[in-house]
Amino acid sequence: MKPRFDPRLYQITALTALLIYGISALHFDVTVARSTLILGVAIGAQALCSRIWGVRFDPRSAAISGLSLCLLLRSNSVVLVLIAAVIAVGSKFVIRWRGKHIFNPTNVAIVALMLFTPRVWVSPGQWGNLAFFAFLIACLGGLVVNRAARSDVTYAFIAAWCALLIGRSLWLGEPMTIPLHRLENGALLLFTFFMISDPRTTPDSRAGRMLFAAMVALGGAYIQFKLFRTNGILWSLAACSLLVPFIDALLPAERYSWNSHGGSPWSVAYSRLLSLSSAPLLRTPSAASTSPKETQRFSIGPHRSSSSATQIGP
Repeated sequence: MKPRFDPRLYQITALTALLIYGISALHFDVTVARSTLILGVAIGAQALCSRIWGVRFDPRSAAISGLSLCLLLRSNSVVLVLIAAVIAVGSKFVIRWRGKHIFNPTNVAIVALMLFTPRVWVSPGQWGNLAFFAFLIACLGGLVVNRAARSDVTYAFIAAWCALLIGRSLWLGEPMTIPLHRLENGALLLFTFFMISDPRTTPDSRAGRMLFAAMVALGGAYIQFKLFRTNGILWSLAACSLLVPFIDALLPAERYSWNSHGGSPWSVAYSRLLSLSSAPLLRTPSAASTSPKETQRFSIGPHRSSSSATQIGP
């Protein structure tokens, strides 16, 4: 079967393009040097954790987490932002239940730092109409590319969130420009298309994902409009993620795996190169002087996708 396009490559491309445009044209409050440092620490943490846990190193999910932190998290302290990158990657390896990490890496890193220090905050994501709608189109294109992943939870959440915002404004007699303004938010787009839709941290069944999306939307509205705390959907996602194992137990289904849904030709070649580089540097004898057992010994087979290494992903 022809390998499918790896959706993580599309996510990396979209986030990188937005970050470059934001720094160069929109004057994002993040420098190229800091962004490079965040990405380097995130990928370095992935390499270190992969070595400690004995799994195959794959930088794609770490790159997505690093780019998301560059776009969302702000702080006057470089150290705190780098700690967030380490927390994001490390949480995938440490906070797990039955081979599945519980929290979205970027979400848990942001929430953890906001919980323990007031020196970090989330970028409001007001980019202007041109950047907002351009990124919206890119996100919608990502849903088309990412057909195998969790597009349904994205649709369910944005529908529930829109209904709550519009319903609240109708109840209070507010003009419709108020909820529309709240929806034109870049941080909301990042949350909807790159955070809550993470296929490795959402429930396995479609019914479970619909329930999960509704819970996150309701929790976010309660935190934002009743507890009067900003970033309600971020807090809500972190809290509702703790319920995913119970939802999976109540509504079981096949677990998502990046490998089981294919990958791009680049990712297939990348995996092949890794398997070649990990093979012992032995001189292969000629076929005429090699017994069948020795031929089997010196052959380089494909990388095993059933190992525990495939269970740690974004």
